[in-house]
Order: sequence, then structure tokens, then C-alpha cells
Amino acid sequence: MNLVKIKGEKVILRQVEKADLPTLWELRYGDPDPEWKKWDAPYFTHKFIDKEMYINKAEYELSRQHYPLDQMIIEADGQIIGMVIFYWESEATRWLEMGIVIYRPEYWGDGYGTDALKLWIDYLFESIPYIERVGYTTWSGNHRMVKVGQKLGMTLEARMRKCRYYNGVYYDSIRMGLLREEWEKEK
Repeated sequence: MNLVKIKGEKVILRQVEKADLPTLWELRYGDPDPEWKKWDAPYFTHKFIDKEMYINKAEYELSRQHYPLDQMIIEADGQIIGMVIFYWESEATRWLEMGIVIYRPEYWGDGYGTDALKLWIDYLFESIPYIERVGYTTWSGNHRMVKVGQKLGMTLEARMRKCRYYNGVYYDSIRMGLLREEWEKEK
């Protein structure tokens, strides 16, 4: 079976393999207070998962993998730097949401996330021909994530004011989205 691999300008998106699992665990759980978690929904608790339990669960999920892939590794300079995912907010209504995390801070702010999300959006629209929109939710404290959406031509679709509380401050929840016709127009 050929593994899915998509090359961009700065990153490669590729299918998760069994050999990646120890590295993914280390990036997610090796540090009890990782820097990436301060930007990725920090108002939710980062729950530690034991390495063996994580790998066993992830191996099971890999054995059930189907297409389109619901997650891919982001790779740059020959190493794993992050992940992209999608999930159904409501599969019955074809409401798809996506997410991204760049675990390694040295890859923040230089276009790696923008390149990865552009590839991911292309993959989602090409692989799931019946969806009309892709989007994500972030928070107003993550200015880089809002900028990425703007760079990709996404629209600010919703702002729920002061509903995210973090470190003694209220932040807004931000929803960004892109319609298929907008994506096609830009291609």
C-alpha cells in the first residue's frame, strides 16, 4: 500500500506510521507543561497519557485507518514538527472542522503552519467531494492562528465573546471558515 505523502513549499504532510508513535508521544506528553499547549486551547487541561497506553491505542487506531485520513504528520527538515486533523462537528450535516498543532516552537511564525494548513485544506476538499466548507476554532489569544486563517482566505464566521478563561483573563472564541467555491476561486 502506498502511503499518503503531500509535499508543500516548507512541509510534508504524511500518513502516520507505527514507527512515528514514540516520537509523537514524546512531543505530546514528554514535557508535563509543553510550550505548544500555551497556544493550543490552554484553557483545557493537558491530560497525561502513559506511553505504553498511548502507543497501544494509537496502533489500534492505525489498524482501523480509513480514507480520507483524519490526521497527518507535519514534517520539516526530516523531523516531525506537528499534526493536522479533521473531525466531524456534525457528519449528518457535513460540518467538518480541522485543527493543527506545531509542537516545536522553532517552527512557529515562519509559514510552516500556513503551508501545512493550505495542503490540508486542499487534501480535504479533494478527498471529500461532498463537503462545502472547512473551518477551525481558535481563541483570541492565539494571534498567529487567526493570521493563518486570514492568509489562507478564510472568513471570520463567529466570535463568541469572553467565553474562554485563561490565566485570569477572558478571551473570545474565534471560528474561521472557507467555502469550497472560495477555495476553487483561489486555485
